[in-house]
Amino acid sequence: MTESAVARSHMIDCQLRVNEVNDERIIDAVRAVPRELFVPKAKRSVAYVDEDLAIGGGRYLMEPMIFARLLDEAQIGPKDLVLDIGCATGYSAAVMAGLADAVVALEADADLVKLAEKKLSSLEIMNVAVVEGAHAAGVAKQGPFDVIVLEGAVTEVPAALLKQLKDGGRLLCVKLDGGQGRAHIVTMEAGIPTAMDLFDANIQPLPGFEKEAGFVF
Repeated sequence: MTESAVARSHMIDCQLRVNEVNDERIIDAVRAVPRELFVPKAKRSVAYVDEDLAIGGGRYLMEPMIFARLLDEAQIGPKDLVLDIGCATGYSAAVMAGLADAVVALEADADLVKLAEKKLSSLEIMNVAVVEGAHAAGVAKQGPFDVIVLEGAVTEVPAALLKQLKDGGRLLCVKLDGGQGRAHIVTMEAGIPTAMDLFDANIQPLPGFEKEAGFVF
């Protein structure tokens, strides 16, 4: 077993399982993706650290435990279409590709779009489409989606994203309130969104979600 594979197993056992992430589909999906390939070479030795990992340009990969717990709450099924917002280098999309039928990975940074495409292609992950665009706008033309996941903390969830959820769909994010982050789920039933906080979760902000008129929840 390689050093990276050992680190990945340690992350699963010491960060995920001890925090009640025991869905074997999620464990298998995380185990299948070499997280170290999605970070700068200088950061590969700390790719599995239990905190948000800076990848440059003010962007981060989400803390593994929080990411996995959001996936657990999302209950992504093998027939689901997922929108991954702020995919950065593509790690999150790669993991969700192992859970879903297809993933649309939205990224506002053109350089990161190219990098994500390269990384996903190198791993022969074929069920992810990387799309360049504003994070808060979503990708309505490729929706509606069963699951939407935001890869960073936000102060508000735009109504435009909620409109891209299917009936029965789930949106997962970390919502900031007075500097405190809480994992947050919005479920859509008969066109009516219902929001609920889940657990404490402090992660780095995701650009593009500054509060504006028309934002809800």
